Amino acid sequence: MALIGILAVLFLVLFLLLPLLEKYGSKGEQAEQDYRKYGRWILPLVAILLLAQLIKMLLG
Repeated sequence: MALIGILAVLFLVLFLLLPLLEKYGSKGEQAEQDYRKYGRWILPLVAILLLAQLIKMLLG
């Protein structure tokens, strides 16, 4: 139940911050390169988080 609460808070923050970041974020070619650099780390980090939660659930 706590995991669902944490995920709900994370998605809520994501939906609140994303428009603000798009509005006030830097624009230009350098910003696109930064987004690509960070974007390639997102899925591996999410996968690691999911695996860690699965292991925690199975052992706990």
